[in-house]
Amino acid sequence: MPKSYFTPALFKFLRELKAHNNRAWFQANKDRYEKTVRNPLLDFIGELGPHMRRISRQVVVDNSPSGGSMFRIYRDTRFAKDKSPYKTHVAAQFRTARSKDVHSPGYYLHLAPGEVFAGGGIWRPEAPVLKQIREYLVGHPSAWKAVLGDKKFKKHCTIEGEKLSRPPKGYPPDHELMEYLKYKDFIFFTQFGEKEACAPNFMEKYVESCAAAAPYMQLLSNALMMEW
Repeated sequence: MPKSYFTPALFKFLRELKAHNNRAWFQANKDRYEKTVRNPLLDFIGELGPHMRRISRQVVVDNSPSGGSMFRIYRDTRFAKDKSPYKTHVAAQFRTARSKDVHSPGYYLHLAPGEVFAGGGIWRPEAPVLKQIREYLVGHPSAWKAVLGDKKFKKHCTIEGEKLSRPPKGYPPDHELMEYLKYKDFIFFTQFGEKEACAPNFMEKYVESCAAAAPYMQLLSNALMMEW
């Protein structure tokens, strides 16, 4: 039976955290955080695994409270001007089997007040990895066009990312895929609303978006010579 994993209480907590982003407030509300934010997300991750395995057995879904798919709520402020100790969103990432490699393709889930989305791909890869993807696109333009033209992908997913203002070095400016070769990220998004995230069919909708993006993820995996 479909069930709701998230409730308005999750978004209420994150709104209040944004207004009181300090250790004293968080410690006083830590039980509330665990009950309304952390535990529901871990529950969602725990039940997501079988669905994702039907998309690809290479996708790692781990609902461990620490070191698993869920990102920590604590911000790394060592080199940041903003010293706020806590993130005002919660998120999880489901990478392919090379799960400790930040440059492996992965799916993503982001929950924040007014900003709920699914996504995936590779964000800000290092130069050698980015070049590998660009070279694959140049060598397989029809495969890239097939992914972009796929009806399910077009229905559910939007490609976004930061782009170069000029063609990357080593590629002809008039290349048919130049607008895609300019990307510094290869990522996609599916937008949702808070009400959708709290609905009983959100698991189904999230999995549907991931399945629609599977050809995109497979292409990236092929480009990086990884299994999918």
